Amino acid sequence: MTPTQQFLNKSRGLIDAVEAQQSQIEQVADLFSQTILNGRMVQLFGSGHSRMMTEEMWPRYGSFPGFNPIVELSLSFHNLVVGANGQRQAMFLENVPGLADRILRNFDLNEQDSALVISSSGCNVVPIEMAEIFQKRGVKVVALISKLHSEPSTSKREDGKKLQDFADIVLDTGAPLGDAMIRIDGLDEPVAPGSTVGGCLIVNSIKAEVAQRLTAAGQPPKVLSAGVVVGAERAVELFEGAYDEHAHRISRYYENVGQ
Repeated sequence: MTPTQQFLNKSRGLIDAVEAQQSQIEQVADLFSQTILNGRMVQLFGSGHSRMMTEEMWPRYGSFPGFNPIVELSLSFHNLVVGANGQRQAMFLENVPGLADRILRNFDLNEQDSALVISSSGCNVVPIEMAEIFQKRGVKVVALISKLHSEPSTSKREDGKKLQDFADIVLDTGAPLGDAMIRIDGLDEPVAPGSTVGGCLIVNSIKAEVAQRLTAAGQPPKVLSAGVVVGAERAVELFEGAYDEHAHRISRYYENVGQ
């Protein structure tokens, strides 16, 4: 098989891995939809390339308010690669104890909130501490990891705990050890990672399940939609309404900070 055929076959396996977790996905959707129905937000966090999953959830076409993507550029700005704001610094910072506490110091969280924390390895300090602090503040945590990669890997935390140790529900991207899925003849190292594919399948499955629950509860979400699908006027109405709703929801997290 060609490398493309191999990758597509491996990706079909990721679909199977996600499908096997349907009951867990439905549990997560129940949790997240209740948060949104309560007027609160699902907190999203991922460092490094896991940031992509937070942005896949919101804001983009086919998504809706109720999610707060916590994106720290110092942990996820990879464009320059080297030099100022380079990858070496980001990889160093995501293992600095105490940074998660500084991040969450900005938000007034409560037990009606919920959180999705993404880390393929589940072993870097900042995502682990984010989940730990969420739980200490009464927030239910969903972890998205790659189990085959995480379980044999070594945590960067001194006590050896991993992200899944601070999660109420654990979801698995299905990606293999090391993430990369394809072997090339004459090349020692595998290429073409799978965690993003599996992660996108999971977060969009959650998104669809949550939309169904919100609609059934009489609060259909304001979905960001293309003008070619819903008409130009309706698309603008949805965009403005969705962003306004996000602003109103997120403002509640700043009202009592520090009090």
